[in-house]
Amino acid sequence: MTDKSHPSVPACKGIMRDPVHWLAFGFGSGCSPWAPGTFGTLAAIPVYLLLIDTPLWLYILITVLMFIIGIWLCEKTTNKLGVHDHSGIVWDEIVGYLVTMIAAPQGWLWIVIGFVLFRIFDILKPWPISIADRRIGGGFGIMIDDVLAGVFAFAVLQLIAYFKLVT
Repeated sequence: MTDKSHPSVPACKGIMRDPVHWLAFGFGSGCSPWAPGTFGTLAAIPVYLLLIDTPLWLYILITVLMFIIGIWLCEKTTNKLGVHDHSGIVWDEIVGYLVTMIAAPQGWLWIVIGFVLFRIFDILKPWPISIADRRIGGGFGIMIDDVLAGVFAFAVLQLIAYFKLVT
């Protein structure tokens, strides 16, 4: 089920008809033939903006629920596509970005800093993210490496805010 012009991109017209796959593909953002993970992270920004004024406990609860739901979404979609961790599956990027932005200072500068930090950790996958990425399979495996990237990005973002390295 691939698009003939972009063999690595699924035929989004067909896959997007299923709400499970539509969510796994980040509301369609994973259909981008270029940098679907980056577009998936961009799709996370409106989700973050919807949650920005919620109490911290509720923000964390929603993020955890999205992680749990993501395990199922990603597993179901990867089974349908027959490809483990297909690049178009970007629900994990959405959740990873939300992890990054837990208790982040408000403002567009921080949204951009969180975006850049998350993409760096998601792309480079330093230890132990790389181990999780290689050794853990299924929907949980798809989700956990991005959550770990989010934890790393969260830590760096919080350090930048604490030491007022950016104003």
